[in-house]
Amino acid sequence: MVSLHIITSDDWPLWQEIRVAALTDAPHAFKARLADWHRGGQEQWRARLGISGSYNVVALQGSLPVGMVRGIPGDGETSELRSLWVSPEARGNGVGDQLIEAVTTWALRSGSTTLKLAVIPGNESATALYQRNGFIATGELGDLLPDGVTREQVMAKRLRAPQRRHLS
Repeated sequence: MVSLHIITSDDWPLWQEIRVAALTDAPHAFKARLADWHRGGQEQWRARLGISGSYNVVALQGSLPVGMVRGIPGDGETSELRSLWVSPEARGNGVGDQLIEAVTTWALRSGSTTLKLAVIPGNESATALYQRNGFIATGELGDLLPDGVTREQVMAKRLRAPQRRHLS
């Protein structure tokens, strides 16, 4: 059984453990590189978790971390899903779906009408997971990747229609 836990900057050692595992297991799936995280120390890890309004979740199987995801507030109507990863041992058991649902619920409660994410082109398993959870490619250009040529693929899903204002 997998349980989801919201974590804060005080939980930085757990976040560090799982983020290092993610970047080690699937370096091709992230824009960030493991080497980028060995320089900053505790302050860098705390700062990442301390972004105002962010939602940081770790999936635990017993006491073993098996997944992670972040929700980042955007422009008020749009939030971002970032850093999703599920350990090889937990893949195929719905952990990714649970993590996406957790961020979707957070984004809705935050008032967002759209949830966006960026995926590395060629990461077909991640793209399939996101599509299964209602995300579609937007055609928007994502960030430039370290190769200086390739860009992330931006995907989004509508969470709810914007509320219409009635004129009186």
